[in-house]
Amino acid sequence: MESVYRNFYRNFYQRTGGFIPGKPINLSVFPGDFFQIKNGEILQLGNIFRNNIVEPENVNFGYGSKLNPASWDFSDGVSKPYSGRGVGSGPIEGEFEYSKQVLAFSKKGSFLFRGLNPESVKILNWIELEQQLIIKLTQTLFSFRELYVVTESATTSEWTLAISGSEKGELEIATDKENFGLLDIFGHHSSKTIQSKDIDYYHREAKRKPTFFKAKKLVVQEDKAEYFISELLQQRLNQNEWAAEFFEYDFQCDPVYMPQIRSNEQAGILDMLQANELNPNTALDYFRWIDANMDDIEKLFTDNGA
Repeated sequence: MESVYRNFYRNFYQRTGGFIPGKPINLSVFPGDFFQIKNGEILQLGNIFRNNIVEPENVNFGYGSKLNPASWDFSDGVSKPYSGRGVGSGPIEGEFEYSKQVLAFSKKGSFLFRGLNPESVKILNWIELEQQLIIKLTQTLFSFRELYVVTESATTSEWTLAISGSEKGELEIATDKENFGLLDIFGHHSSKTIQSKDIDYYHREAKRKPTFFKAKKLVVQEDKAEYFISELLQQRLNQNEWAAEFFEYDFQCDPVYMPQIRSNEQAGILDMLQANELNPNTALDYFRWIDANMDDIEKLFTDNGA
């Protein structure tokens, strides 16, 4: 998926209080799904309940929790240069009144999203499950170092999304329903597209598909990461001197550059552990869960997803 979608994903996360659309957008994501992000895509690997990592009797779900509908109707860079009513005629129905609207998109990535009656299914007792999941997912059942687990899936009774592929994007839509508010034409099942221009994505979903989610991300404990980083940097400090003594060659080196190690790269540091230092008894010392956030959305729009 190209970067034209990035603006929508960022806004969606911010406007809905932390929900993230699946990628691709029509991907179904259920509570308990675990996945990685590879090459800018969500790679679904399993479900903690289906794979019997957590026994069903040990989880409590909140079903159909109502979400704030105002947070699921938003846009960016969209104007309405024309809204009006007209009269048409047909061979059967005769004259009829219709409402028409033109939507203009100001830049590449401008969008309009409308979701109705949002609600979610959520794992209510995550705090009771998170430690056993660390042990099972990193040691006893799997050996993951990077992983996401879905804790909440959201649906709407229907949603509509239009994303522009340029600064000249335009949609012209109309409905022949009587007494219909002009502001509500977009996304309504009665509306019809008269014409579109430079619209990269335009879709209406009329089913409660679990397309949007919140997730927890497995990360390395900060104190462990800082310790290993300090050790690695200390080793690097005298590398030029060591090389000059070890090799029978006159290498001419610049001062050692110390790049900053980002949080999403810290899982690789655990590869430096001594054999058996990380085990089921110590796993909780090395890992914890945090909420998936804007950094993870950025991973959906990078080539390597890391």
